[in-house]
Amino acid sequence: MAIITTTKRTQRFHRTTPPTCKYWLAGRCNRNPCGFSHSLPTSPSNVYYNANTTYKHSKKPDSSVEKMASSSAKKAINCTPKAFKKPENCALKAVECRPEAISVEKPSKCEEKAVLIEKTADVEDVATVAKASVDKSHSICKSWMTDNCVDGDLCQNLHSWFYGDGFSTLAKLHEHNEAITGIALPAGSNKLISGSTDGTVRAWDCNTGHCVNMIQLDSQVTSLISEGPWIFAGVKNAVKAWNIQTGADVTLDGPKGQVLSLNVGNDILLAGAEDGVIYAWRCSFESPFKMVATLSGHSKPVVCLAIGSHKMLYSGSMDHSIKVWDLDTLQCTMTLNGHTDFVTSLICWDNYLLSGSSDCTVNVWVCTEEGTLEVTYTHTHENAVIGLYGMTDADAEAKPILFCSCKDNSIRMYELPTFLERGRLFTRQEVRSFQIGPGGLFFTGDGTGLLNVWKWLEEAKVPT
Repeated sequence: MAIITTTKRTQRFHRTTPPTCKYWLAGRCNRNPCGFSHSLPTSPSNVYYNANTTYKHSKKPDSSVEKMASSSAKKAINCTPKAFKKPENCALKAVECRPEAISVEKPSKCEEKAVLIEKTADVEDVATVAKASVDKSHSICKSWMTDNCVDGDLCQNLHSWFYGDGFSTLAKLHEHNEAITGIALPAGSNKLISGSTDGTVRAWDCNTGHCVNMIQLDSQVTSLISEGPWIFAGVKNAVKAWNIQTGADVTLDGPKGQVLSLNVGNDILLAGAEDGVIYAWRCSFESPFKMVATLSGHSKPVVCLAIGSHKMLYSGSMDHSIKVWDLDTLQCTMTLNGHTDFVTSLICWDNYLLSGSSDCTVNVWVCTEEGTLEVTYTHTHENAVIGLYGMTDADAEAKPILFCSCKDNSIRMYELPTFLERGRLFTRQEVRSFQIGPGGLFFTGDGTGLLNVWKWLEEAKVPT
């Protein structure tokens, strides 16, 4: 009787030594123990793989792998080994297999977890190739913000509080405990004034950057401006006013709820309140402030006010609308309905009105021959728009720049009227206040209570 014998397969295709740690190559490995080798490999065809790469193997070893290995010395072939499946939801491209080297494709966000770099005997060359293979994004690294990023130069995101040319950060003033809602530079003073939802108004020495005075209020400060020697702060059910020259301290009663916005136009102090009404006080030397009107029309809180040409007042509300008022008659002349969510900010530039909204858009309005306002351009963002601010840069042409604060804790900077992006600023929380200073200075206040001092550089720059 014939005897049938079987031979068990004892050899499996596997890596005999672990791949070399790419972080060790760059001098930044902090794992103890590390699952990868901390020495250069001896095999001339070795390829380093990222530790997080996951591959799916077939249940049965495929002899085609062994054939590929044995025939690679004869000719180069285009192949994707059958034993390795492409990771799902990943756009990894097929690798061209050659005996000399393995080429590197620029990784996408998903591909950064499977970076392939050509083996070389020089450690510095390996680090250089790895660094060049990372395509930097325009987003800040959240791990770097907390000093926890281990990727270093290999990180795809930015390790900086801004990107773009033309500006730099000078100082960080952090005394407020909550969001800064207003910044002002009173005329005839060397003090910078800031108001916060922590219930305080602070005065900063512009030369030293130190807080030299603090006023404690009984309510959150939700808006703050200055006009001449006067400082106005919006609080609950009132507007607080201080004169830095005479020392006068005035409380203007009348508003219902929190005062969310303030502005001055045609010698009239205007306050947008939580009840949807705009309160107006006329300023005079005999009687400093006298309420002259209440402008009703909005059905929800008035969160922003802007003064335009021809003595026009624009108000934006949580009722998704913009209303236009005549400052001579204090009457509403038209209502604009171009947004589908809260109107969060208004700014006038030249003959245009720009409006930002929680619907992630910035609308550019222009006056028609009929005297109405129509949207001529809409710029869309990925996140809600919190505030719009404007100034000119330090170039000889003095280009107008639009600062657009967004919900993702960034400020986009655009040149007008082209909307070419000039750069971005990043903060730990969204920026809710902005102020222009002398000599190319500008100030931002964010949700953490941090007041940043920035400066435009004098060299001419090219927009990105």
